[in-house]
Amino acid sequence: METIQLGQSDLHVTPICLGTMTFGEQVDEADSHAILDRALERGVNFLDTAEMYAVPARAETAGATETIIGRWFARNPGARQKLVLATKVAGPARGMPWLREGKGMTPADIVASCEGSLRRLQTDVIDLYQIHWPERHVPAFGIQYYDPAKETAQTPIHAQLQALAGLVKAGKVRHVGLSNETPYGVHEFVRLAEQHGLPRVATVQNPYCLINRSYDNALDETCHRLNVSLLAYSPLGFGLLTGKYDASGIEGPDAPRGARIASYESVRKQRWGRPEALAAARRYNQLARAHGLTPTQLALAFCYTSWRVASTIIGVTSLAQLDEDLNAWGTTLSPELLAAIDQIRWQLGDPAI
Repeated sequence: METIQLGQSDLHVTPICLGTMTFGEQVDEADSHAILDRALERGVNFLDTAEMYAVPARAETAGATETIIGRWFARNPGARQKLVLATKVAGPARGMPWLREGKGMTPADIVASCEGSLRRLQTDVIDLYQIHWPERHVPAFGIQYYDPAKETAQTPIHAQLQALAGLVKAGKVRHVGLSNETPYGVHEFVRLAEQHGLPRVATVQNPYCLINRSYDNALDETCHRLNVSLLAYSPLGFGLLTGKYDASGIEGPDAPRGARIASYESVRKQRWGRPEALAAARRYNQLARAHGLTPTQLALAFCYTSWRVASTIIGVTSLAQLDEDLNAWGTTLSPELLAAIDQIRWQLGDPAI
């Protein structure tokens, strides 16, 4: 895999990124370290985590993922220098008071979160520091529409950028990015950065998969014209696009045991747990098999081969899953298959938005 430049930064990453939110919840420390070893051996140079991980978020496991990664760095001298390390500062609490008090995200919050991540990760610098979700109200995490009446923003974007600029100036962060953002948010962060000489966002990390292509509705043009790179998360639709739920569904005695969406009620109530999302996933999975592909191959190749995606974030719970996802690299999709994918979207829309 050739590396790809992220936005206007000097970061060059592999087009596959190892996501780590399963570390510390579904995956214990020993297996997490084995997955990190294998990813590095197979050439992946991009690692993504967050201060709120592991998922599902609990006070007992907040920061656990970064701690596991930090211990791996300590046990593997030289590994840190081989990787582009990305992590995230959580947005307003969203029912997680153990992350911070209040509904805002002040400059002091951003600095304190960065210091905590550096400590847990046992590193001196974070290559890509991302705002996990906007401080302001946005349609995200299953919320379909923007509602001005729900606006509770307390920290201006300019103030957030100034806090990030201080971290860059101090040498604790190299570049900055966004996550779960909208076209307005990306435009505003870039506009203010250019107007005031502040760090320019290099990336936006948003959901992108066959059952959620909301990125294609204007944010793709925004990022293309502003040279902001997409880091696509949930390319397998929280497992729906692997085919594992095609026969059983996501609930009940026949659902796969240990799978995230089958195990956690909070996830089932969000976008990935909608009946419409599973129904659409089954259509795409059937299409994959009809073309001689596994559902996983189709879903990942859709992201791997898209001009929109700079790097696809894969989350795994085993070495076998990691190898399967990496082995899907190089899978090609014919124009006829891509047209069939678009036809399903035309009929069913984006049910996991």
